Amino acid sequence: MNDGAEKQFTVSDKERDFRLDVFVALKIPSLSRSQIKRMIEEGDVMVNHAPASKAGLRLRESDIVVTTMRPSQPCQITPQDIALNIIYEDHDILVINKAAGMVVHPAPGHYDGTLVNAVLHHCDDLSGINGVIRPGIVHRLDKDTSGVLLVAKNDDAHLHLAHQFKEHEIKKIYQALVFGEPREDEGIISFPVGRHPEDRKKMSTRSRRGRNALTHWQVLGRYGEMSLLRVEIMTGRTHQIRVHLAAEGYAVVGDQLYGGRGRCKTVQDTALRVHLSRLAAHALHAWRIGFVHPQSGQEMEFIAPLPDHMTELIRYLESRCYGFPE
Repeated sequence: MNDGAEKQFTVSDKERDFRLDVFVALKIPSLSRSQIKRMIEEGDVMVNHAPASKAGLRLRESDIVVTTMRPSQPCQITPQDIALNIIYEDHDILVINKAAGMVVHPAPGHYDGTLVNAVLHHCDDLSGINGVIRPGIVHRLDKDTSGVLLVAKNDDAHLHLAHQFKEHEIKKIYQALVFGEPREDEGIISFPVGRHPEDRKKMSTRSRRGRNALTHWQVLGRYGEMSLLRVEIMTGRTHQIRVHLAAEGYAVVGDQLYGGRGRCKTVQDTALRVHLSRLAAHALHAWRIGFVHPQSGQEMEFIAPLPDHMTELIRYLESRCYGFPE
């Protein structure tokens, strides 16, 4: 969508009583839920020539809905010369292997040293669709989650990739080292995920307003008190993998929020406890991503090798269980 582009729609009989945000999403599928919400809040969605009052407004037949996409705002974030592990780059996208411990975009307490600061130094310009705080960011990884991450270098690429994420067309596969040993070799977790009812920093499967979430896991390795899992998510809820696995009794090793850090202290093997004390972050890694290139239409797939803090721990566990040399 071009900056400043205006679109007008008339609500049909079949669309009456639709929520406004749902109606706009159907008419402009390239927009994400958060973009639509922001447009409504900023007065860029009109209903019958008046600014829409709220996203949940119920529409009536023959209502006139007009949307306007504002020009991208210039980015105010300071570019910083921070090393990036770039897996792939072309005119439209960057594919980065994000280090554990790196925050993706500026937020309270982390206004610099983020991946966005580093990418702005690397690129002359980025997509501005996601605002001045998160230019180019189509999706995110938690601070302590390492692995492959997509960045859009222009607005067209951003809209195209955002649409693929919205439609669950992007394949995201993780590897997680967890406590416990599943009885089965694979399974699906389908608990709804939402904000924790008491701790606002956490998510929970017992939220009063949980949203549908689907996680498929498969055992890659069994090491006694720990297991290595291949994890694929079909939805993208905040902390989804960590919350789902913890709810099943398989907390991610080293996870401070969902029990994986506390369980490290209960390990009896002294050498293993030393390895765990060296963990730089929790043992969750975005291993592989697959998507359609926004310009060429080519199917692409990229893999980010496991970080050292995970490979060293897995190597020790394998040597202990199977006699492999460390």
